[in-house]
Order: sequence, then C-alpha cells, then structure tokens
Amino acid sequence: MSTYTQVEKNGLFQLTDAARAELISSKYYNEDLAPTSVSQRTWTTYNISMLWVGMAICLPSLTLATGLVTAGISPWLAILNVAIGNLIILIPIQLNSQIGCKYGLSFPGLARLTFGSRGAQIPVLSRAITACGWVSVQAWVGGGAVAAIIGCFIHKFSDQNWTINLPSWGGIQSHSAGTFIGYAIFFAVMTWIAYKGINKIKLIQNIGGPLLLILLVGLFIWSLKIGNDAGFSFAEIMSQKSTLSGKSFAAAYLAGLMGNIAFWAMMSLSIPDFSRYAKSQKAQFKGQLYGMPIPMTFCAFIGAFYAQSATMFNTANGLNQGDPDWYDPFDVISVLYNIDNKIIVLITAIGVMAATLTTCVSANMVAPANGFTNVSPTKISYKRGVLITMFISFFVLQAWWIYGSGNEAYLIWLNAYGSVLAPLAAIFIADYFICKHRRIDVAGLFKGADGRYWYSNGFNPAAIISWAAAFVLPLFTYFGMDGSFWEIINSVSYIWSFIIGFILYVLLMQTKMGKSSYVTSEEHESFTERIL
Repeated sequence: MSTYTQVEKNGLFQLTDAARAELISSKYYNEDLAPTSVSQRTWTTYNISMLWVGMAICLPSLTLATGLVTAGISPWLAILNVAIGNLIILIPIQLNSQIGCKYGLSFPGLARLTFGSRGAQIPVLSRAITACGWVSVQAWVGGGAVAAIIGCFIHKFSDQNWTINLPSWGGIQSHSAGTFIGYAIFFAVMTWIAYKGINKIKLIQNIGGPLLLILLVGLFIWSLKIGNDAGFSFAEIMSQKSTLSGKSFAAAYLAGLMGNIAFWAMMSLSIPDFSRYAKSQKAQFKGQLYGMPIPMTFCAFIGAFYAQSATMFNTANGLNQGDPDWYDPFDVISVLYNIDNKIIVLITAIGVMAATLTTCVSANMVAPANGFTNVSPTKISYKRGVLITMFISFFVLQAWWIYGSGNEAYLIWLNAYGSVLAPLAAIFIADYFICKHRRIDVAGLFKGADGRYWYSNGFNPAAIISWAAAFVLPLFTYFGMDGSFWEIINSVSYIWSFIIGFILYVLLMQTKMGKSSYVTSEEHESFTERIL
C-alpha cells in the first residue's frame, strides 16, 4: 500500500487521491480550503497581472500621492515615495506567493502551518476583520459612483440636500440619501460577484483592467487642462519644490512611506488565496512584478500631478475651499462628480465603479470569506463566508460611521493595522524559508491533533509570542506615548514590526516550541511521489 500523501509535478505539489479521500472526514477540511490540484492552477501571467491592475487602480491608490502633495511634498518625491513603498511590500508578497503556488495552499492553510491548527484563527480573523472594514469603506466609494450614474438621469440622487439619518455606533448620523442607496446597490453587486467564486473574479479582472487604464489617462488629460487653464505647463507643475524641510519633511515622508507599505499589508498575508491558482512560479512572479508596482506608480503619477495642478489652479485664481470653482487637491473624484457635464460624470463614475469592484472583491472579500470558512470548515463554506463578510461589513463596520468619524480616525486605523499585520507576514516567511526549509507535509495541515502542525494544544507559542512582541511598541504610540524614541518607532512602524517578528520567531523556533513541526528531507521524500 502506498504511503504517498502528495504528488510533485514540475515543482508543483498536490494531494494524492488517497490522501484527499482520507481527509474528507476531518473537521479541518472542506473543498474550499483544500489545496488546489495542479490542473486547477490555470492563471497565467496576464491573469495575475490584470488581478493586480484591478486591485491597484482605485481611489485609495490615487490618494496615496495626493495626500503627500497636499502635505507639502513635491510631486516627484511623492511619486518616488509610492514607488519605493510598493517595491518594499512586493518582497513579502512575492515570498508568500511562492508557498501558495508550490503547494496550492490558501491563506488559512499557511496560517495553520505557522500558528497551528487552532492558532491559525489569530492571523486569519485579524486579516478578515480588517478586510471587512475595507469592504465597507470601498463599497461606500462605489456607492457614490452608483449614485452619480443614477444622478445623471434622476437629479435627486445628485442633490446633496437630500439626506437620510442613519443609526451608527457614534449615534444618529446624517448622510446623502443618494449615496446610501447607491451603497446598498453596489454592495449587492459586489456580494454577488464574490459569491460566484474565484473564476468570476478572474473574468472581472480581465475586462476591468484595460478599462481602468483608460480612466487614468482621462484623469491625466483633465489635470493637464486645469493646470493649463491656470497658465502652467506640465513641466512647471511637476517641477514644484516641497514646502516642508528638515524634521517636518522627514516625518511626513516616513509616515507616507509606512502608509504606502501598509497599504498592501493584508495582501502580503493572503496572497496565497490567489497564487494557488497560478500556472507556475514564473507566471505568479512576473504577473505580480508587472501588475503591482507599475500601475501603483502610474496611479501615484496621476494623483500627484492632479493634486499639484489643482493647488496651483486654486492659488492662481485666489480660490478657497467652498468657492464654486475650487478644486479639492486631495479628492479628484468628488470634483469630477460635480462637473456640469453628464458624459464626463458617467465615464468617471463607471470607471470608479469598475475600479472599486475589482479591488474590493479581490483584495478584501476573498480572504475574509476563506477566513470565516477556516473557523468551522465542515459548517461554513466559502459562499457562507462571503455572506458573513457582507453582514459584518454592512451592519457592524458601518461605512457611514467610519466616514463620519473623520479622516484622523481613519488614518490612525490604517497605520495601526499595518503595525499589527506586519509581523504576521514576517513570521510566515521566516517559518517557511528559514525554519522549515520549504518542506511541508500538506496532508498534516488538515489532520488537527493527529498532524505535525498541532504544536501545543493547537497553538504555536513561538508564533503568538513573536507576533505580540513585534507590534506592541508601535501600538503604544497610538495611546499617548510621546518623545523622540516613540516618534522613531512610529515613523518606521511597519518595518520595526516586521524585523522584530522575523528575528524573534526564528530564535524561538530553535527551542522545543516548534521543532516537532519540522520535516526532514528524508521524511519529505518518503511521502512525496515524483512525476516527471
């Protein structure tokens, strides 16, 4: 009788039919969390590139650069900030992608490998709840686009005086009724796409990606126009210097860099949810290399150029916020929605809706859906996970409440969760590449107490200690701690958490905490069948 539990074909692993049949009865297994077979890994470089184009080109991507420019950073330095931040975060994204592609594992599977069968709930639910917040926020943005489209035909939807009182955690809040109705419509569409599964997402990416690039070109032309209207050329706009200097410049620039890195902190964890469908390591590597940093830098260029154009237009014409012709340097979309030209509004709103759909479904709905499935694999399927995500996002993490709390609260939340998630990515990478030498017993991830990844009663103490110790100091900075030491910690929060988590985990895994989970090269060969 064969003792093989996994098969390797051209560097890609899958469970044997016998091992899969044996695992079906395990409470830690279901078809949604099961490793993908080699035949299921069909995503090409183009598919993965379009996945990232769809996720990268969105409103928050534009505001990464517009926020830096409005803070006093020059356009070219703002673009450089975004480019550097995305190249840095691409490293953990690429490393964790390799695991998903090679073994067909989802993010919950990777979490079990490192945190244990039960402990996996810590990174999975941390990522899931954070993603639900993003689902809520981005659905509100998409709802604004829906309201703008309807408003082109029904004027009341564009009437900002038409408001509705909504109950929230902060009490009753008044918001645009048109936006709320658009939000509900957009939420329904987004939920339907995610519910249909991963292949429906791939179809949306392939269609939406090229459309979004066209939208960005349109935004650039519009920005060039308002700059020229103020009497400035492209070169004059882009050659503007930073208005900050010294410590204030350094603080703003480092804060922006940490924000840019943290922007994809969640995807650096859950990227195996997508890379497990990649055709090869080459396809996933090239797809992400082309699809993420290039569009993000392009978005930064468009955002920085618009912000500087709008600032110079306002200054040249003596305009202040609240004046009819004033352009908001931070929020280009709100300006375009209020233009008295239905064609421009329609094109912009359709582009924003497509951008938000592709980003939100891919980056923020798949991971929590899989995460909630991991809580009880025999009872919660991926589709039920989608519905749970929808419920929490809509009713618990209310978008109207998040927006009503002000930008400062929103930014604190963004940076804080980056500090919390950073060590998780570091621990995954350290575990797979340094501690376990890229050798995994795939079947053992679904056996619970009978598998090698049970650690101590289902939890890996080394992972939990490393994670908590890594983010505790950066988190203190949000609770009134001040002084030069805390300023330094806050300015490099993501990098600090990542490095501390990585080093501490490697050290702790040399103790008896984690050595029982190691697979020797001889063991790996004993349960792996090689097919040439």
